Amino acid sequence: MAQPPPSDPAAPPPVELKDPVLAAFLAWLIPGLGHWYQGRRQKAVLFFVCIMGIFTYGVFCLGGNNKLGYGRAVYFAFNQEEWRLYYFGQMWVGLPALPALIQAVRVSNGEPPIWHGFMAPPRMMVPKDKLTEEVAAQPTIHDLQSALAPDFDYATTFTMIAGLLNILAIYDAYAGPVVVPPSKRRKMSSSDKEIPEKTDAEKLPA
Repeated sequence: MAQPPPSDPAAPPPVELKDPVLAAFLAWLIPGLGHWYQGRRQKAVLFFVCIMGIFTYGVFCLGGNNKLGYGRAVYFAFNQEEWRLYYFGQMWVGLPALPALIQAVRVSNGEPPIWHGFMAPPRMMVPKDKLTEEVAAQPTIHDLQSALAPDFDYATTFTMIAGLLNILAIYDAYAGPVVVPPSKRRKMSSSDKEIPEKTDAEKLPA
């Protein structure tokens, strides 16, 4: 009976991914949740703190104030005035970006935003007499950019970076960490060895 090859003591321990599809979905839902489900607790905490820290900073520290509301740089809007493509980067944070879709549905139905405008899309530039009082009180995109400049652009960048970073975390939850095979590690280590310098005699032509 053939014996299994000896394990490489330098190789990292195998990672139990459980259900990779479910882990990837959980990692999208809440950053780090997929890794927590897999038992990779340190990575789960690392991803949650880093990604949510960046996203939260963009939402609350840069993307609003008490008067306008917070999360103003995270919203979903596709109309004749604006195509908010940035949201397709922000949405990868998962549930934390979901209020933007709820607000967009309300606004598209002619209803006023809730939660003091949290992640609500800007009001379209139409005459206020055609709008209800609550909708007309909402700021336009020009109002937001003027009142929050330059932090509005910074908030957009921070929240989008957080979403894009979570794509890497989702992939890590689905496929696991990158492991270099032992054969390649041996080749890499041997190639890193210093080539002995030739002596003066060896340098002379034959």
